[in-house]
Amino acid sequence: MDTHVPPIAAAAPDRARALQPLLDAHGPEMDRRREVTPEVVEALVRADMLRLLLPRSLGGQEIHLVEYAKTIEALGYADASVGWFINQSNVSSSTSAAAMPAETARSMWGAPNMGLAWGARHSRSTAIKVDGGYRLTGTWSFASGGRHTTWLGAHSATQNPDGTPLMRYGKPDDRSFVFRRSEAKIVDDWQVLGLRGTGSDSYTVEDLFVPDERAPARDALQERREKGPLYVIGSTLLYATGFSSVTLGVARRLFDAYVELARGKHSRASPNAMAINNAVQREVGQFEARLSAARAFIHEAALEAYEAAAAGKLTVDHRIKLRLATTHGMNEATDVSVGCYRAAGTTAIMNSAPFERRFRDAMSASQHLQAMMPHIEMVGRHIIGVDNPIQHI
Repeated sequence: MDTHVPPIAAAAPDRARALQPLLDAHGPEMDRRREVTPEVVEALVRADMLRLLLPRSLGGQEIHLVEYAKTIEALGYADASVGWFINQSNVSSSTSAAAMPAETARSMWGAPNMGLAWGARHSRSTAIKVDGGYRLTGTWSFASGGRHTTWLGAHSATQNPDGTPLMRYGKPDDRSFVFRRSEAKIVDDWQVLGLRGTGSDSYTVEDLFVPDERAPARDALQERREKGPLYVIGSTLLYATGFSSVTLGVARRLFDAYVELARGKHSRASPNAMAINNAVQREVGQFEARLSAARAFIHEAALEAYEAAAAGKLTVDHRIKLRLATTHGMNEATDVSVGCYRAAGTTAIMNSAPFERRFRDAMSASQHLQAMMPHIEMVGRHIIGVDNPIQHI
């Protein structure tokens, strides 16, 4: 029996932490291959990491949002690409399943190895409504983990056969289309700075028929079949909670490496050991405070949003707070990651040291939409009370 795979009865964060030795061992190889290794994929499936958010009615775990954040953070601590892949797949599959007919969703994700990868939203695709479904054409990028999933997905606005926008629920209809990876043309273009192991390739479909039951409006209240709090909160903030937790895990790993280095290293710029340098001591304390505060804010906001959603009382204020916590957390984690890398001096640039690869991962994660400052500006407008079209919450 693989000792790296904990029993399913263990809590999800504990199962994630138990995978760390395996992820540590395979990290450099996943970075080199630009994909998760088969051994790690197998271990993730055996630990049931692809169904953390899937509805219980479909055989999933549907865990609490704070427990989910801790699980993704633990995976990110071990390997950022794995944490990123698991978050992307969980949110994509669970929110899609929650808006699909139950039997369709069960047939797609009932098994523990059926993940879903998803490319970024854009406005250059077409989804023409036809009898029984849609004819989908487009190219999407950033399908994190898509080399290991059975299913791919893509967002697209929909059109009538004459090309005019299809209207539904009083606005232009936007759908999430799910199809087999084998039905798409995959482009191996993931040549990047960090998060290399996600294998986030681009993919194309041309005039692909996608049936109605696999084309949910996953965040539309009118189509949400599952009523649990996770699905009320919706995909955007679930993604944000997971991705911010990945960055916290990476930053914590870099911080731990910095502390370990400081305990035994003499800086060339100082005759004293790092451990007795007042500036190092102060910096370590400040980094600990920043990471702990950011983490606590995310968990507090996630708890409040989850409990409000469970009680049927989720408000814009709850959503705004979680948006602020996750965006702030990603930026705090980025700053701490940079600080730890710089503090490590020349040690940090060595492949043999624990800094270089994780620093690249941290920098790549920092460029994601979820970390962008316009989110903070939106929160500020909400607090002030000025006209504020609410987006991305």
